[in-house]
Amino acid sequence: MSLLAGEVLDEDIELSLSELCRACQLPAERIFELVEEGVVDPLGRDPRQWRFQAFSIRRVRCAHRLEQDLGVNAAGAALALDLLEELERLHVRLQRLES
Repeated sequence: MSLLAGEVLDEDIELSLSELCRACQLPAERIFELVEEGVVDPLGRDPRQWRFQAFSIRRVRCAHRLEQDLGVNAAGAALALDLLEELERLHVRLQRLES
């Protein structure tokens, strides 16, 4: 599977650990850390059989940027991502109510 930056992915696509690593250009050890902190939640119990939903790419990339640009640790990045997604949901809900 070849993923390009900015490519639109079908939300039904699932990626293996190695595919997620390639898509995000990060080593597996880094993904393990992000899983441990709750940035992404793999499907499956055994890391050799983990599957990640396509939106995991966006979360991993965003967490990595938060860490690199702002010095946020993985736990802080997980919290920031959750808050940003909640803001997005509230914004969509508000737009629906205003329509």
